[in-house]
Parts: sequence; C-alpha cells; structure tokens
Amino acid sequence: WLVSKGRKEEARKVLAEFHAGGDLESPLVEFEMQEIELALTQEADAISAVSWAELFRTPANRKRTLIAVIVGWFAQWNGVGVVSYYLVLVLNTIGITKVKDQTLINGLLQIFNWLASTFLGAMMVDRLGRRTLFLLSTGGMLVSYIIWTGLTAHFVSSHDESTGRAVVAFIFIFYLFYDIAWTPLLQAYPVEIFPYTLRGRGLSITYISSFTGLIVGNQANPIAMKAITWKYYIVFCCILAVLFVIIWFLFPETKGHTLEEIREVFEGKLDDQDKLARVESAIGEENTEQKGGNAKQVEIAN
Repeated sequence: WLVSKGRKEEARKVLAEFHAGGDLESPLVEFEMQEIELALTQEADAISAVSWAELFRTPANRKRTLIAVIVGWFAQWNGVGVVSYYLVLVLNTIGITKVKDQTLINGLLQIFNWLASTFLGAMMVDRLGRRTLFLLSTGGMLVSYIIWTGLTAHFVSSHDESTGRAVVAFIFIFYLFYDIAWTPLLQAYPVEIFPYTLRGRGLSITYISSFTGLIVGNQANPIAMKAITWKYYIVFCCILAVLFVIIWFLFPETKGHTLEEIREVFEGKLDDQDKLARVESAIGEENTEQKGGNAKQVEIAN
C-alpha cells in the first residue's frame, strides 16, 4: 500500500524492520521492493480498463469471485446466525428460560468468542494455513452441530437437565471452531486471493454476499425456529457438510506465497520473468540470512 501511494522510503523502512533486522541495505529488502514495484507496475498498466466485469472475465477471476461469494454467504449461513441472533430461542428449546441465566450465557459466549478469535484464531492462521484452517473449522462445526442437534432431540423427549447443559457446552465448542477461521479469514482470505487491481472489488463482493446472507437469515431463521424448533438444526448440519466438500475442492492454500505470487495458484505457472524474480528473491533471502538478518518474504501469506 505504501509503495502504491509513492511512499517508498516508508515502505523500505517497514520491510527492513520486520524482514531484515532493520538493515535498509539488505539484499532481501531490495528484492522485495523490486517485487512489489514490478507487480504494481504490471497491474497499473491495466487499471484504467478494470471494471466490475473483470471479476468474471477469466476462469481464474471467476473462481476468485465464487470463493469470495462463498466466504461471505457462508459466514452467515453456517449455523452461527441461529445462535448469534436467536440465542434465546435456542436456550428455550433446552429448558433454559430464566432471563438471568440466558443473559449470563450470552455474556460468557461473547467474551469467549472474542478470546478465541483474537488469540487462538490469530495464532492458528499463521501455523496451519488458510485452507487447512477452513477445513478444521468447518469440520469441527459440523461435528458440534450434529451432537448439539442430537442432544437437543434427546432433551425434548426426556427433559433431562444434564442434557440441556451439554447442549450449552457444545454451543461454546461450535463457536470455538467458528472463531478460529470464519472470524479472522472473512476479510483476510478474499484480500489475499485477488490481484491488486481487483482487491477492493473482490472484498466488496464478499461484503455484499455476507450482508445478503445476513438479511435472508434474519428473515428465515426466526420463522423456521418457530415452525420446526430444533429440527431446523438439521438443515445446518446438511449445509455444513456441503460446505466442507466445497472448501475441500475449491479453496486453494495461500500460505507461503507472497501476494504478488498468489496469482500462480489461480492462473498457472509463472512466466520466465517472474520465475527469475522468484529465484533472485530466494538468493537475496539466503544472503540476508548469512548476514544474520531475520529474513522473510514480503507480504507472505503465512
């Protein structure tokens, strides 16, 4: 961003501080600056011709746009909306009807969500990668929802208080899995997969999809919860199963790639010029390590 605004010296200082131990003359910093400038130059050549239609012009861009829509929509339609906005209805189905108890659970859940997404989610993104974290999150949500649904069905027939408490526990477990991926990656993943010239529009697509899903959910969820109560959870068990398969086959891993290189994930092999730039960058990184620098790739999605 600094380079795109012409603030190259500031950009160089940032790269030096975080990637080369403060050494402004580091070969790595020089290669990283060249890489960023090259990517911006190539993308700026076509920026005047870029329109919303560009999101659908090539197979790679269509895939990016589809992923952006999926991330935005399913951030609201993976079962989280039922708890986020209709926790009272959920708790009523398991016999927790006192306002004091419902308020306490809601407050604890909000604190838990903040801690899980801020600390655990942030740490796991860098270690596991985006695709792996999405799969772990969605798979965990699916298992939690299945158990939660089964326990609720058992409570309805038995009115066993311990079963109701178990449901509350699995609501927290469900949110733990949601928080580690769908909270931190809702914005980060779409930003990474789009090229510079389409990044703003791509993120807008994610927001549009997310807000559309939110509006639809706010209309559908209370009606469905009132009509079929806990059986509505089965719908989200099915949705989560389908979502897991979609992520498995459609979502690429972006960890370990610079933002300038992620296009290779979608568009195929780099051309000779880009391959040469990557080799030179690797050589620069090796030289910096030999000098004792703390070398890392610029804007690496790790």
